[in-house]
Amino acid sequence: MSRATVLQVNLAVPEKSDAKNVGITGINKQPVDHPVPVRAPGPKRTGLHSGLVGDQIFDIDNHGGDDQAVYAYAREDYDWWEQQLGRSLPGGIFGENLTTEGLDVNGAVLGETWAIGDELVLQTTFGRIPCATFQWKMGEPRWVKRFAAERRPGAYLRVVRPGDVRAGDEVRILNRPAHGVTIGDSYHAWMHDSGRLREYLELDDLPEGLRADIRRKLKL
Repeated sequence: MSRATVLQVNLAVPEKSDAKNVGITGINKQPVDHPVPVRAPGPKRTGLHSGLVGDQIFDIDNHGGDDQAVYAYAREDYDWWEQQLGRSLPGGIFGENLTTEGLDVNGAVLGETWAIGDELVLQTTFGRIPCATFQWKMGEPRWVKRFAAERRPGAYLRVVRPGDVRAGDEVRILNRPAHGVTIGDSYHAWMHDSGRLREYLELDDLPEGLRADIRRKLKL
């Protein structure tokens, strides 16, 4: 198995969005060449928003907060999308903070923990739900629907232990819950199979934030 690493650390370069009711967006992430401190940002609307110091989130109703403190996307999935779209996709264009290599991000189990570098520990929470801003950024017709059809959403993560992250850091899986439900499969259930989504509520070690989100989605 290849060594899993952080290929890029990406921070927002704010830009104006023409997506409906968005205004300024932080989806435009660009790589940086220095260590970036990562800490739990607190509540979605009232906290520090992003887990990465120096990053910016403007749509605080839908992005950021403790359960979306960090967003990771795999270079291998970018390569797959490049073949599908017939265009180059630089790391960061999907709005992820961490572009990884050698790590099966979508095959990660809900609630598994990753050690990154010397101190940082993150825990997977859920996949990324596509939005109008993402479609605007990509400039691809029906991008939201196309992205939603694949089990390649990338992973949101919460901060278990703060620390710095930099390009080249190794990513090590510390713990993987026994339930086996992956980011990719749970994302598919969220988008297309509410019956399966309801079954997830029976899992003992489901992240509590996700449990609450599922209940809201199913109106329970």
